[in-house]
Amino acid sequence: MTSNRTKTPWALVALAIGGLAFDAAAAGKPLKVYILAGQSNMEGHAKVETFDYIGDDPKTAPLLEQMRGPDGKPRVCERVWISYLTGSPHRGTLGEGFGKLTAGYGSRRNPKEDGGEIGPEFTFGITMQKTYDGPILIIKTAWGGKSLNTSFRPPSAGPYEFSQAQLEGLKKQGKDIAEVKAAKAKASGEYYRLMVEHVKKVLADPKRVVPDYDAKAGYEIAGFVWFQGWNDMVDGGTYPKRREPGGYDLYSKLLAQFIRDVRKDLGVPRMPFVIGVMGVGGIKEKPDYFRQAMAAPASLPEFKGDVAAVETAPYWDKPLADLAAEMGMVGKSAYYLRKKEPRHVRKDPIAASLLDKYMGKDGTMTQEQIRAFVKEYRARRIGPEKEAMWKRGASNAGYHYLGCAKTMALIGKAFAEAILEMEKK
Repeated sequence: MTSNRTKTPWALVALAIGGLAFDAAAAGKPLKVYILAGQSNMEGHAKVETFDYIGDDPKTAPLLEQMRGPDGKPRVCERVWISYLTGSPHRGTLGEGFGKLTAGYGSRRNPKEDGGEIGPEFTFGITMQKTYDGPILIIKTAWGGKSLNTSFRPPSAGPYEFSQAQLEGLKKQGKDIAEVKAAKAKASGEYYRLMVEHVKKVLADPKRVVPDYDAKAGYEIAGFVWFQGWNDMVDGGTYPKRREPGGYDLYSKLLAQFIRDVRKDLGVPRMPFVIGVMGVGGIKEKPDYFRQAMAAPASLPEFKGDVAAVETAPYWDKPLADLAAEMGMVGKSAYYLRKKEPRHVRKDPIAASLLDKYMGKDGTMTQEQIRAFVKEYRARRIGPEKEAMWKRGASNAGYHYLGCAKTMALIGKAFAEAILEMEKK
């Protein structure tokens, strides 16, 4: 891979950030191409409505300024384009959305329509635009609920192989083993192939996505970001010893094969590669075997200097997570009361103080009483200030980093900075 990176005058940086039109400085510069791939957190489930929360923190307020234009709306990057492949090939919804990079290229029900959400791509592109005064293209391929062991399985790994224990379990369920194996073999690498095919399709005609593309200047595939993991992390069949040291060694092996294969298939032997290490739940005191397995390929001698593992746990929003736990406690109280197990609810002094108000003399509660209890319990436990903070900062579940734009923005920025650091070396 040849590097066409140039030093950018600060005046041009100001123009780029300001969202002005594609400028003359970009003319004659090669198109820098970055590929982003993975599952639901690469899709991105942070709603635009949570942008204001970024500005509440003085440390991230400057980042929010970069994410918004002078009109207060999400910035449109004038020198960054995106092609985003998502949707299901099995339900007939597979499709591409493309255009100038802005917010809305996160998770999408309709690939061609603004989903009102962001993933890492938004601040990734903003960060890259600040350092390069030529055109930039992000090719993003992401689908929720996809594994590395099957969906994105690299070609060199061959089809998925069932363990003896898995086969025995399938026999007990009365499954046709030959049929199951055939279906799994067909599914092996399906989304890897879709990813590579889409990248090649876009690069066969860059002008379709990037109208100002200069064919004489050409393009350079300058980096790849992988952000995936959840489906492998919870897969006890593929990783039967996942709660033990080394239990996810297969993931490390598959990811190393993935890096080699994608470099080979795209014809870029030393393409900078970023591994976005799972960070849901934040920084942990005890060893996290899955995170260790994700990061492991970056330590292999063959990948030294051009593969980097970026920990995303530091960007987990603890105040929102703590609030989510409180809300979960409130929600679970209804579950216990319906099961007639109020002893679990009484563990919280606030809930205990309210139970007698709503509980009948016989120790039971009607559905209406339970709803009234939960409503007051939430009002007492959470309160209007915390409710407002939640609405301001969160828009999804914990496994999607709480749908927090602050978290996604910091992650996207970190991914870009990791590639830029590799470029320097």
